[in-house]
Amino acid sequence: MAKYREKVLEMGLDKVPTFEDGDFHPTEHKKHVRIKRRLVQSDPTYAAMVETMDTNIGRLVNALEASGQMDNTLLVFTSDNGGLATSEGSPTTNRPLCEGKGWMYEGGTREPLIVWGPGRVNPGVSRAPVSSPDFYPTLLDAAGLDPMPEQHCDGVSLAPLFKGTGTLPERALFWHYPHYGNQGGRPGASMRDGDWKLIEFFEDDRIELYNLREDLGETQDLAPSQPDRAYAMRRRLHAWQEEVEALRPRRNPEHAG
Repeated sequence: MAKYREKVLEMGLDKVPTFEDGDFHPTEHKKHVRIKRRLVQSDPTYAAMVETMDTNIGRLVNALEASGQMDNTLLVFTSDNGGLATSEGSPTTNRPLCEGKGWMYEGGTREPLIVWGPGRVNPGVSRAPVSSPDFYPTLLDAAGLDPMPEQHCDGVSLAPLFKGTGTLPERALFWHYPHYGNQGGRPGASMRDGDWKLIEFFEDDRIELYNLREDLGETQDLAPSQPDRAYAMRRRLHAWQEEVEALRPRRNPEHAG
């Protein structure tokens, strides 16, 4: 941590704004607290944790190589959500992505994904949208085991991407987040279809539409100017919710206001 405290000073990050205050949190227990967004990567504790994790991943790789198992191993590095950028000390920032953990914007749902396996994965970058339900069929495929579609009906194997020449079937990705987040997010759902992303907020049935290729930071809501596309995507989102029996929150009569 001391090393990164010194780096903050060397880079002059102590002289630039670190946070900005947003609206008050929507949850009852934090309604008097404003959302605090981090603007720059300058938290020494967070940086030290990242270095420690990186070091221990290296130790794991070294152990696999020493045991002769590296050629029989597929390493997958990912996260369950975007960085914590708006609450609990706001230790990181996801810029240029919008918001962070607990939100339906890209800062909350777009994560790192690195797959490495000597002889199994060619170096390169894939832009194919994927999600964590894809890991189960992917690992079955990598292990040479038969698919188990009754257990991984929502995912597909990512193996075609590993050599840099394959593609995945066209599909939409869906998210369902029917509760308030401790980080400032609100109940809702979203879907991505190609470059397009729709977000629906359950409190007031409001929707937002973004083209992620042109606007990765989700700064320009295109729902008003693209009503037909927004309506069609919303219908697909509702059809998916009905298919998987997704629950929607109900208004609490004790807090009707």
